[in-house]
Amino acid sequence: MIARRILAGLALALTGLSGPLAAQRQAKPPPTSFDQYMRAHLQSSGTRGIAVALTEGRKVRFVGTWGQRNTAGDRLDPHTIMYGASLTKAVFAYTVMQLVDESKLSLDTPLASYLPKPLPDYTDVQDDYSAWQHLAGDERWRKLTARMLLNHSSGFHNFYWLEPDKRLQFHFEPGTRYSYSGDGIILLQFVLERGLGLSLGDEMQRRVFTPFGMTDTAMKWRSDFAANNAQGWDESGKAFEHDERSRVRAAGSMDTTIADMARFSAGVHARHPSWLRQMYRPGLPITTASQFPVLQPDAPRNQQVAGLAAGLGVVTFKGPQGSGFFKGGHNDTTGNIWVCLEQSQRCVVILANDVRAEALFPGIVEQLLGETGLPWQWEYGVQPWTKQ
Repeated sequence: MIARRILAGLALALTGLSGPLAAQRQAKPPPTSFDQYMRAHLQSSGTRGIAVALTEGRKVRFVGTWGQRNTAGDRLDPHTIMYGASLTKAVFAYTVMQLVDESKLSLDTPLASYLPKPLPDYTDVQDDYSAWQHLAGDERWRKLTARMLLNHSSGFHNFYWLEPDKRLQFHFEPGTRYSYSGDGIILLQFVLERGLGLSLGDEMQRRVFTPFGMTDTAMKWRSDFAANNAQGWDESGKAFEHDERSRVRAAGSMDTTIADMARFSAGVHARHPSWLRQMYRPGLPITTASQFPVLQPDAPRNQQVAGLAAGLGVVTFKGPQGSGFFKGGHNDTTGNIWVCLEQSQRCVVILANDVRAEALFPGIVEQLLGETGLPWQWEYGVQPWTKQ
């Protein structure tokens, strides 16, 4: 889908810049030149809505929204509830790193040591987590660590139900290579909840959402979200209602707003520079030609992205401005990304309630950060990625 969209050379087309944020957490609207850029590039694709924030260190430089949040034509605004998708994983990783700092969890201790019984013996949790019982007879589950799950080197498929036989299984030795896995993230949630006795939703509220003033963010649907939530549009332009997720899922259940994600981006710079230093450090080298499909073999050397590595809940890269990291979020009606540069401490957050907006992301990021070297073709599986 994305390849067809990019090869067709889509641009953006929407109207309706929102007003500034309110009260003490006020952020300026986008500069006129950037507003003009967005409006000019919202002309041809039919994309319905997009929100952009720029942060620099601990400051939110601006938050802007363009377009519609629903088929009734209501405008997207900074407090519209949007689906966080896999940006949830980055916020989850930040939560985990606080537990690591408090010595409640170790990144490199086998997770089996935190569970009161062997992982495959949990036969009654599949509906809430994943199918751990399928791992019976394969002792490699004993090698899994929090680091392996955060850097997507568990050896699992993205989700067990995507396997031909719908059984969770290892495809390679844990910790040896990168392959994106939502089930790996869900396993770490399971360990926190069943091993450490924590409620992940409560921990994220206490450790992230409340201290950063993210009043419109939650890991489960809240009834007060209904008054200002975003529908989503798919590749064909069909609208879908916002999915009211009823379970906390570390792999991607978070609802949020562009105002709140801007606060998160600035907040982690203000409060936890040690976490950021770890996030910028490259971990496991990534040797595939693209992120998806998962379980790819190593690409030929000339198709690998130099300096690309799996970090803790994010992907790190090297570019003309030095080290950076990014994390995307995507489903059929959602396109999100968070990009940060270490030296300048400048970050861009983009949330879109229309998957067609992803074609605009490279151009938007370049407008705000300059040339970063972010490997768009790896993230979205398109070579070359066409900047709009």
